[in-house]
Amino acid sequence: MNYIHIFPSAAQITIPISSYGFTPFPVPSESPIPGVFPSTSPKSPPPPGSSLIPDFGPAWARAHARAKKQISGWSLDQKVSVATGVGWMGGRCVGNIAPVADWPGLCLEDSPLGVRFTDFVTAFPAGITTASTWRRDLFRARGLAMGQEFKDKGVNVALGPMMNMGRIAQGGRNWEGFGADPFLTGEAAYETVLGLQNGGVQACAKHFINNEQEHFRTQESSNVDDRTEHEIYLHPFMRSVQAGVASVMCSYNLVNGTFACESDRTLNQLLKDEIGFQGYVQSDWSAHHSTLAAVAGLDMSMPGDITFGSHTSYYGANLTAYVENGTIAESRVDDMAERIIAAYYLLEQDQNYPEVSFNAFDMTDPATNAHVDVQADHYKVVREIGSAGTVLLKNVGAALPLKKPRSIAVIGNDSGPSTRGPNGYSDRGGDDGTLAMGWGSGTAQFPYLITPLEAIQARAQQDAPGTQVSWWLSNWDTAGAAATALQQDVAIVFVNADSGEDYITVDGNEGDRKNLTLWINANPLIEAVASANPNTVVVVHSVGPAIIEPWIENPNVTAVLWASLPGQESGNAIVDVLWGDVNPSGRLPYTIAKSPADYGAQLITGGTGNEILRIDYTEGLNIDYRHFDANNIEPRFEFGFGLSYTTFSYSGLHLYVHFPAGAGEPPSVLRGFQDVQGVQPWQSKTVTITLSRYDLSVWDAVAQGWRKPAGKITFSVGTSSRDFRLKGTIPA
Repeated sequence: MNYIHIFPSAAQITIPISSYGFTPFPVPSESPIPGVFPSTSPKSPPPPGSSLIPDFGPAWARAHARAKKQISGWSLDQKVSVATGVGWMGGRCVGNIAPVADWPGLCLEDSPLGVRFTDFVTAFPAGITTASTWRRDLFRARGLAMGQEFKDKGVNVALGPMMNMGRIAQGGRNWEGFGADPFLTGEAAYETVLGLQNGGVQACAKHFINNEQEHFRTQESSNVDDRTEHEIYLHPFMRSVQAGVASVMCSYNLVNGTFACESDRTLNQLLKDEIGFQGYVQSDWSAHHSTLAAVAGLDMSMPGDITFGSHTSYYGANLTAYVENGTIAESRVDDMAERIIAAYYLLEQDQNYPEVSFNAFDMTDPATNAHVDVQADHYKVVREIGSAGTVLLKNVGAALPLKKPRSIAVIGNDSGPSTRGPNGYSDRGGDDGTLAMGWGSGTAQFPYLITPLEAIQARAQQDAPGTQVSWWLSNWDTAGAAATALQQDVAIVFVNADSGEDYITVDGNEGDRKNLTLWINANPLIEAVASANPNTVVVVHSVGPAIIEPWIENPNVTAVLWASLPGQESGNAIVDVLWGDVNPSGRLPYTIAKSPADYGAQLITGGTGNEILRIDYTEGLNIDYRHFDANNIEPRFEFGFGLSYTTFSYSGLHLYVHFPAGAGEPPSVLRGFQDVQGVQPWQSKTVTITLSRYDLSVWDAVAQGWRKPAGKITFSVGTSSRDFRLKGTIPA
């Protein structure tokens, strides 16, 4: 049975299920504004999953009033300096704003998964792994733990979360974000921002906007229609603004022919006006290209110099000169400075905030590195996300969980340690050993890295002392791997696929992946082991989807676990799932296709140093599963897919809305999900999903507003984008 209640501002869909239980977080019984959480500051957000949106308006108003008063006595040069970074390597953080009078300035530091370029910090799971949990409580917990670590290291602005869409399966930085659906990405971004800022650090929503590939990222124009921009790419940033995000980073690319950091349409009309962003816009590093064009919407130049180490700036003295000759109004500089200082006060960073205790450019300098340990017990949330974000794709004959096997073969380079240690490659730019994060500026130093091999050995002895564990770490010697797997109770093969930012090239992959195959001879390795052992389990650590057709239907491949990028507790997290200490509940945040050609949006390559590469978003609203649905393409594993060790009616509840045919929407769009935990055998739980009017509307590009389309809107509830269990209709 299922039933719907329609309220003036929202629809609540209440569905009884038999599954993991759901323990609701406490929600205030009353609010001065219906649907609004009576929050006073980012340090008192609503609980994870609350349908109430926090009202940070009064807190922003107080912060802006304080900022306006703070800058009222400052000179033009002082106000300009607040908007101008000190230059690359001009301070101890990757970005630095100099002190002005009694205001101490700002430290801006990467990354979306931990504090970069320093020690004694936690290497958290990547965004894509976190999204795979489909759990708002874990989105929030990760954000909060990271926020505490950034603050305790003295960082004012954490450069994350990253919320660009996984439009292109090969996109190099997809793993930093939350997948290929705007609703899921928006919920993860929202909860992450609330968590980070509850921890005391300013969050920075990035990269605004349409920055979906690395190739030619500074010389490509993403050409996107207005409806697609609103319904797909703007949505996660809107949710970040609702979470009170302090900062937004504009991206390297052009949008419809204009640099993203110079775009009046995106920075002013969409971000500051339409969705009401009250913080400041900072440039990505060297994404600032002018003074006059950028000043319309760009509030802060990062790292401040035109090119690294040039000691020149498009802001700084140039901005001062343009104001003094009357070309730029000083009121715009006031606005820039006020927005930046207001964000500082919004997070109450004037109250006993720690000083910067590290040096991002010289981690071994004893004079500038205090080696402050900020890890606390955050390894626990790392391990929980790592296991909860692991997706069970195949499990024939209940091959998993393992049942005290007497002999185990652990196969593959990805199961063991790197020959250089966990931090041996700069910014993790190498694929050697187990893969726990991608490469680039979205990384952090590992304090340690538990490999699957060591965790399996420890768990096997705990499970049954005397268990035989053998291993073979060479992916290229497939004969040796097969011999190691022969006559073992189970052979577990670990393989991976890596990617990252375009300033690092790994095995010919310039950020984006060259293709969608698994790396380091993975397919022949799996086939060789499966030919020798009829109980072969495959574990994949991957930055995104990969083509697994060569072996997925092999009857000797009895189970497949998709473990993404789990961070420092990698081995412990996968062991929790392999042995059944954690029942897998992860679900795919993207579609795994049968062929690369099945994806609607493809990586655009080519171009020269003298041209702008044109990237047309011709697929419109039909990215990822929407494209597969609209074109009746059968995926290998659809968006939202994930198995469990136990038979449940649901282990993660998703809700998909079907708009009327004339609305121009994809066949199905995700509009709600709920994780359900703790149900005992034969027990049922009930969950409620709230839909707003916005959720049931489409963007009208002509009228420039949201409207509910004419006709009947239906909905389906299921376990994935292709497995619907319940259907209903939303009354007009």
